Order: sequence, then C-alpha cells, then structure tokens
Amino acid sequence: MKIHDLTPAPGSKRSRKRVARGIGGKGGKTAGRGTKGQKARSKVPAGFEGGQMPLHMRVPKLKGFKNPFRVEYQAINLDVLDAVEGDTVTPESLHAAGLTHKGALVKVLGRGEVSRALSVSAHAFSASAAAAITAAGGSVTVVPAPWGDRRPPAKGNHLTNR
Repeated sequence: MKIHDLTPAPGSKRSRKRVARGIGGKGGKTAGRGTKGQKARSKVPAGFEGGQMPLHMRVPKLKGFKNPFRVEYQAINLDVLDAVEGDTVTPESLHAAGLTHKGALVKVLGRGEVSRALSVSAHAFSASAAAAITAAGGSVTVVPAPWGDRRPPAKGNHLTNR
C-alpha cells in the first residue's frame, strides 16, 4: 500500500454544500451570505478593514539600530598563517595570497599553532594569537586602520578640551 492509495472510509467524508444553485438547491437566494453589505456582494480583499488603515500598514517597520562606528575585521587563524609562504605576513601579503578581501581589516585569532618565527603585522590580535606568535620566536605589529579612529570623543571630555 502506498500513500496515494489511501482514501477515507466510505461515508466518512461529506460532500461540500453547493450554494447559490437556485431555491430548489437549498442555499439559494443569498447563499448563506446574509442580506446586503459588502461581504454579501463581491470579493473583499484579504486584510481589508473597511477603509481603516490596515494592520500591516499600521505596524512600524525597519526597527533596530545600525552602529555607524562598528569596526569589522576579517579573521585569520594561526594555522592559516603557518601555511603562508615567507617570514613576514602583512594584510597586503594575505590579500595577494587570496586569503582576505582588498582593504579588509585583518584580525589574527588563536586557532592552530605556529611552527616557525613569523613577523606578523595586522590590525588586531587576540591575546592567545599574540602569545603564540611571540612564543614561536616571531614578532607582532599592530597596524592602525587606514581611516584612524572614527569613534566620537568619550563623554565628559568636553571640559578638558578647552
């Protein structure tokens, strides 16, 4: 037996009521719609509220907040750095190797191990990554972002800037 062979037991499923087939057909004349009014006549659009502003237009949209000062980094792990050729690793060399996007800020994370001394310069380092690179005999250099610090000045500093 297959799913398409299943049918309800005979007599268990009633046939639908055929309305608006004349007065002899039970359900003639108004066909169960009552008398007059918009719902008695033609179709009413779904969500129509009689001219009142519909719910889907009353509900506010685009809620939330997008931080204009968010700094987004592209993560590179230690195991990826270990596979890069050469002893100096810069954001430009990572882009040339096809590991980052052009102009992306690079943050080095601590997954994996470094087996050789590397001179790594990036925009940010996790503490575990910096410790692993220096433990392997390498050096860590933090490169500033090309646009500098875009954050607004800290609150309460307006008195010291006189």
